[in-house]
Amino acid sequence: MYIAMNRFKVQTGSEGNFEAMWKNRDSSLAEMKGFREFHLLRGPVNETEGYTLFASHTAWASHDDFVAWTKSENFRAAHRNVGTTKVHYLGHPQFEGFSVVEGA
Repeated sequence: MYIAMNRFKVQTGSEGNFEAMWKNRDSSLAEMKGFREFHLLRGPVNETEGYTLFASHTAWASHDDFVAWTKSENFRAAHRNVGTTKVHYLGHPQFEGFSVVEGA
């Protein structure tokens, strides 16, 4: 199993727009070979730096299935409008990928 995560620093005040963008997106993940699950996670608020931490989390049967997703037309369509939303970020998303060592 392979887990792909993107961490987002969402500027204070943009959290609602960020969550709505994810909830209302046209997702085709379920159509992709090896896709297992998706979660959008809301983390702590950093009042000093003015952001809320979020992470998108997808689980895949294998790293190869994830890579195939990133090279697909579905991926390009899902990311087509990035940067045109009313969400304000502090920096670019940070990607982290993990191969499962143990667990269900």
